[in-house]
Amino acid sequence: MKKTNSKTLLAWGFSSLLVLASCSVSEIIESVPESPPASIEQSAEAISQATSSNSLDPILAAQDDATKARYQYRHPKETLEFFGVEPGMTVIDILPGAGWYSKILLPFLGEEGSVIGLDYDLDMWRLYGGFANEEFLEKRKTWPSTWASDAEGWSSDGDAMVGALAHGNVLEDMTGKVDLVMMVRAFHHYNRFEEKGGFLTAALQDLHVLLKPGGIVGVVQHRAPEDSDDEWANGDNGYVKQSHVISTMEAAGFKFIGSSEVNANPKDQPTKEDFVWRLPPVLSSSREDPELRAQMIAIGETDRMTLKFVKISAQGN
Repeated sequence: MKKTNSKTLLAWGFSSLLVLASCSVSEIIESVPESPPASIEQSAEAISQATSSNSLDPILAAQDDATKARYQYRHPKETLEFFGVEPGMTVIDILPGAGWYSKILLPFLGEEGSVIGLDYDLDMWRLYGGFANEEFLEKRKTWPSTWASDAEGWSSDGDAMVGALAHGNVLEDMTGKVDLVMMVRAFHHYNRFEEKGGFLTAALQDLHVLLKPGGIVGVVQHRAPEDSDDEWANGDNGYVKQSHVISTMEAAGFKFIGSSEVNANPKDQPTKEDFVWRLPPVLSSSREDPELRAQMIAIGETDRMTLKFVKISAQGN
């Protein structure tokens, strides 16, 4: 059932701000509290009480079968708990697609929370070639409004507000309003195009600006072996080294505060001949080879690092 309350659906596009409901932008901006995230300042007892009112268990159980089939690889409950996601937070979901995580976050964050989809810079999309033709690029220009409208259709009464924006058009009014950023399988995209336009540097600057002091960035990323070739592990093949992610994030003003192996898969031992998309769910290299396909399915999805960073007061300090 769609929401019938007066919550505002916001979409920040490349050329204009689209307001798709009756409330003003200033009203929504002002509704976001200035205090640091609950996971930093609230007592353990308060966090427990807040979490129990919006338990993840029934929300995860209510997802469709296709989503639940990925739980064995994506471990959403453990991942969200490790990042410290709490009801009432404002959370950015980077490149959220059809809303795999957003559909979980909307009911969990509740009516005091917000889910904001974040798209890549249009100039970065241009570097993909192939599928990123002129028709595709024209659609990306309106992605914020399209995605926000779709997300409104996923939500019910009592769910979080929804909105969307794109790198290259981060609003000044959003400075310091975000509690937590979900960077799930996205770091390699920024990284692979860093030398062609500084897109990783610019993206991390955007996140630093958007986050509250003490705000969190949660990273889930395909993990390259530490002894692998740096060029192979630059992101073109989907894999990057954990040490590189940590050092890059720290240089951008985020303190590394912990890691989890909840999304690790020791069966995935990639070599320089391999790439992420050989494995489920894509299985791109074995579509005409049933035996190889079975081998890839037996490995499962990629080995993934799960890292937690906190924004410090100034970049590089």
